[in-house]
Amino acid sequence: MNQMIKILVIEDEKNILNFISSVLTSQKYQVISALTGRDGLSQAASQCPDLILLDLGLPDMDGMSIISQIRKWSSIPIIVISARIQEEDKVQALDQGADDYITKPFGNSELLARIRTALRHSSQLQTGATLSSRPYHSGGLTIDFEKHLVTRDGQEIHLTQNEFKIIALLAKNCGKVLLYDRLIEHIWGPYSENDNTILRVNMANIRRKIEPNPAEPVYIFTEIGVGYRMVEED
Repeated sequence: MNQMIKILVIEDEKNILNFISSVLTSQKYQVISALTGRDGLSQAASQCPDLILLDLGLPDMDGMSIISQIRKWSSIPIIVISARIQEEDKVQALDQGADDYITKPFGNSELLARIRTALRHSSQLQTGATLSSRPYHSGGLTIDFEKHLVTRDGQEIHLTQNEFKIIALLAKNCGKVLLYDRLIEHIWGPYSENDNTILRVNMANIRRKIEPNPAEPVYIFTEIGVGYRMVEED
């Protein structure tokens, strides 16, 4: 069914554009391409793609501006693909409204997995579907949102109320990075101090309880300086 899914790639480097187009075409996605930001904005408005892959370093305008302009009229999933590795660039892109951020160079599997995740979340928003009606399962870890129950390999794991709120929010957005600020606001409220320390302490406790080896997490990953990402479901 991927041939029904239309992806717009806004990328000025032709070799990278050709590589991405080849990967997507091989998976039966329909690909639209743009070499400039203005053309990308025009294509986004006229073609109504299901997802946008966006490079930030375009010749005519900055990708951050494109995200901001598109978000004025559309909730199309936007995945940034950029050589910029600074934390502030990642945070700014996500704050502007990007759904995800991939740093160049990247592999086929990572790109396709991020696309599947973004499309899945977009579909849930459009249909009103939510993960809260069924448990989350991944690699032996199960989170039952309705029962507030977490188990690993059938053994119950006891979490505090805030620890459960954190892991539940991550699981409902599995595969997608959640900013520190969003997690803090969700757990401690919009007027809480913007201090990551209490969040890091809670995350350390969660990992100690759910991870086979907390030093090498397999369920919750850190996007350094940005936020946390829960592994996708099985």
